[in-house]
This record gives sequence, C-alpha cells and structure tokens, in this order.
Amino acid sequence: MTIRIPLSAPDITEAEIDAVTAVLRTPQLSLGPQLAAFETALAAYHSVDHAVAVSSGTAGLHLALLTLGIGQGDEVIVPSFTFIAVANTVLQVGATPVFAEIDSVTLNLNPAAVEKAITPRTRAILAVHTFGIPADMEALQSIARRHGLALIEDACEAIGAEFDHRRVGSFGNLAVLGFYPNKQITTGEGGAVLSSDPAYAARLRSLRNQGRLPNGDWLDHAEPGYNYRLSEMACALGRVQLSRIGEILSIRQAAAQRYDALLRDIPGLELPPLTLPRRGISWFVYVVRLPEGLRRDEVQAHLAGRGIATGRYFAPIHQQPSWRAQIASGAMDLALTESIALRTLALPFFNRIAAARQQEVAEALRDAILTAT
Repeated sequence: MTIRIPLSAPDITEAEIDAVTAVLRTPQLSLGPQLAAFETALAAYHSVDHAVAVSSGTAGLHLALLTLGIGQGDEVIVPSFTFIAVANTVLQVGATPVFAEIDSVTLNLNPAAVEKAITPRTRAILAVHTFGIPADMEALQSIARRHGLALIEDACEAIGAEFDHRRVGSFGNLAVLGFYPNKQITTGEGGAVLSSDPAYAARLRSLRNQGRLPNGDWLDHAEPGYNYRLSEMACALGRVQLSRIGEILSIRQAAAQRYDALLRDIPGLELPPLTLPRRGISWFVYVVRLPEGLRRDEVQAHLAGRGIATGRYFAPIHQQPSWRAQIASGAMDLALTESIALRTLALPFFNRIAAARQQEVAEALRDAILTAT
C-alpha cells in the first residue's frame, strides 16, 4: 500500500536551501561562523546565556548528564511515557532511570509521583515537555530545590512552548532541544543544550568535540569526549528555520485547531487540549486517545489501507523489549502510563498539512472507529 499522507514532513523553503548552498561554497564546513550564529540565536530566543549545538537531542541528553556529574550509583527520575533516548542516556552514563507516573492531562511527569520516587541515591529529575505541552515547572523546580537535585529539561518536542509566559528550556540547570526532521524546526539531525552557567557551557563544548579545551591544540584533549559536533550546513539550515519559528508555531496551532473541529464529535475519542492554564503549547504532534476497548492496530490498519500514516506515541519505555531485562518484574506501578499508552494514536501533522488532507484523515478515522467498534 502507498502512503499518501505521511505522519510528518519537514518544511524547507528556498531560503534554507540557499543558506546551505552558501556554506558549501566556503572552505569551512564544521566549527565555523554558522555554528556560532545558530548558538547565539538559540540562546537569545530562550533568554539564556549559552546554547551548545550538538549532533542530536540524544547527544544533548548524554552530555547534559555527564556535565552534571551524574554516573554510577546515581538515580534519575524520568517518565516512561516518552522517547526511549531519555532512559537510554541515563543508563549510558552508568546511572539508573527511575520511572515515575504521569499526569493524565498533560502526559508529563506528575510532581507528586516524582516526590514519591526520590531516594537517597536520586541526583536529578529529567522532565520531558511531552508533545510540546510544558511540564509543571514551578512544582518540579520546588521539588528539586527542596531535595538538592539537578533539574534537566527535555524540550526536544517543545521549542517555543511557554510556562507562565516563560519559554521552556530556561527553567532547568540544563535543557535539551532536538531538531530531527519531524520536529517544529529541523537541522536534519541535530540538537542543542541550553544553560546560563558558563562552566557548564564550557564543559559541553569540550565534550562535544572529543574533550578538547577551547584554546588547546587540535590534538590536545583535556578529558575523554565525543564527536557530537553539528555541521555548518546543519547550523545554516537551523538559523533560517529558527528565524521562521513564529510563523511555524502559528501554522501548527491552526492545524491543531482544524483537527479539533473535525474530530470533536466522534463518540469516545479524546482529543488533546487546545489550551491549558499557565501553558503555551508548541504543537509537535497531534495525538488522540481512542475509545476504550478499541483495538488500535485495527484502526491503524484501516487508515493505512487508505494511504494514511499513523504512529504509536508512545510505547512505554519500561515495556520495551530492550528494557524488560533492566527492570525487575513488579518494580513499579505505572498503571496510568500503561492504560493511556494503549489508546494513543498520532495523526498526520506537520507545518504544511493541507486542510483537505486533514478532512480526509478525520473521515478515515471516523470510519475506522465505527468499523472497529
């Protein structure tokens, strides 16, 4: 079967193409002026002092944990309802992810569950702004302060989102952005770490470049590091994308509003909230919750048969085959995470999705639900 309506699609204009082409006409394709300019623009947009561009959001999470000194014997509280890189990177630095329950509305970490999960080994809270909806940063900051914990924001899905009129990425000790092609803005592959601490920023820059010091010789290394650099071409692409962020977020909000109008009368279907108190949503994906008892795979097969892609956002990390061996049976109670995850379905959603295509998706979903009921 041929997919006619994809789940996501990047929005690349001639301005981005021209910017990348201009870099290719220069002799510097890495660690050049585009990197510096992109980082400056990201920092200014988030009202922080430093942005360190890296090769992916996953690389950013890895470096954030290393920079905060989190390692063997430490615990980091994370959600299970999120992308698997969140837990993988904690494991990769030698620490243990502790999964906490989510809030039923925002799908972010539930602050009460976070507090309950804290032990003497807890070193950090890794809060994900799921689907572009900000987590409760006031509550999480308060918990982190009371218990002397680091707070990391995973804002990979949430550039431009706001909590109390302040952009996410500016609350934690460190915050991570992601620019994969399905995100609001893209650099192809890429990410960034945000901080207002100059020492953190310096270590991040060293670690992403094989552990080199800023003024050292190319072959002098202060500590073991990584090749997590972001190319000049990617940074040029990101600069133009970021310059369009206001327009992009507005377009995506309009698409979310169209879906809401098209789907709101389907019995049993739960739609994501268009607005929430104290929060400005940055629409990353449009995820509905299917009626109770419905077989999601049947709904997906029906839509696929009509050329419409869908996604399971998210399969809980603790239920993934790669993680079952890491977790003792019965070690946690994540009943809400598990029940919600069984019903979630991501619909096609991207900057330039046409209203007619959304109408087609809505009609196909309505038919699929009626058929499967």
